[in-house]
Amino acid sequence: MRVLVAIGGNALLKRGEALSIANQRRNIGKAAEALAAIAREHEMVLVHGNGPQVGLLALEADAYKEAPPYPLDVLGAESQGMIGYVIEEAMRRALPEREIATLLTQTLVDPADPAFAAPSKPIGPLYDEATAKALAAERGWTVAPDGPNGKVWRRVVASPAPHGIVEIETIRRLIEWNCLVICAGGGGIPVKAGAGGAPEGVEAVIDKDLAACLLAIELGAERLLILTDVDGVQADWGRPTQRRLSSVSARTLDPADFAAGSMRPKIEAVRRFALETGHPALIGNLDDAGAVLAGEAGTRIDP
Repeated sequence: MRVLVAIGGNALLKRGEALSIANQRRNIGKAAEALAAIAREHEMVLVHGNGPQVGLLALEADAYKEAPPYPLDVLGAESQGMIGYVIEEAMRRALPEREIATLLTQTLVDPADPAFAAPSKPIGPLYDEATAKALAAERGWTVAPDGPNGKVWRRVVASPAPHGIVEIETIRRLIEWNCLVICAGGGGIPVKAGAGGAPEGVEAVIDKDLAACLLAIELGAERLLILTDVDGVQADWGRPTQRRLSSVSARTLDPADFAAGSMRPKIEAVRRFALETGHPALIGNLDDAGAVLAGEAGTRIDP
C-alpha cells in the first residue's frame, strides 16, 4: 500500500524546546523507528514541516545587516536541505537496507491567492504577547496567538494553497526504483510560473499538510497519514467538553470549526484526500504512528 506520511515540526522540536540541532537529532531519532516500521510494510513517501526552522533562519538572516534578509522561498529551500538531511540521517540508521533520497521540491501557487493579504501560517519561536507585538512593530511582522488560550504568540506569514508539484515526475521515478523519498519539505518551496513557464520564488510558506494532500492525490496514495503532537482530531478543542474523535466522515467535518494555521489545514487536507480518492486519511500522534495507520489510535477520516 502506498502511504503518504506528513510529519509536523514536532518530529524535530517539541513545544518549548530550544531550536538546537541536538534536540532535533534526538527527536527525529525516536521518530525514525516508528516511521521505519511503516516503511518496511508499505511504500512510504515522507513530507515534513519546517515552521520553527524557517522562522529561526529568518531571524538569523535578519540579524546580519551587511546583506538584505533572504526571502522566504530561499529560506524554505535552506530548511528543506537542513531538515531533510537530519531526517535522512536518522532513517538510514533505522533502515540500512533501503535507498533514501531527499529531494528539493518546488510547489506552484497562484500569485493572486487571497492568502497573501491574510497571513496565517505560524513560523519561528514562541513569544509572549508583549514581546510578539514589540517585534511586529520593530520588524514589520504580522503576529497572532498560537493556541486557544492566547498565552503564546508567533509570527505568521502568507500561506497560499498549493496547486502543483514541479518535481512530481522525478518523485514518481524514485518511487518506482523502491526509493524512500523525503520531499515537499515545509510544503515545498513556493513558486509561481514565471516568464516562459520557469518557476520563480514567492514570499510565503506553504502548509505542509495541504501540500502532502496534493502530493498524495497525484501519486495515487491509498492513505494520507498526518502525524503531529496531538492524539487525534479534538471536538470542542480548548473547552471542558473537548474529546477525541476516533473516526469521522469527511462530509461532516467543517474546517471552519478548527484553528487557522494549525489544525484547520490538517482538516482541509484529510477531508479533500478522502473525498477525492475514496480512501481514508488519518491524524494522530507521531509516537503512535503504526497504531494510527492501523486505525487503533488517532482519528480515521472516512470518505
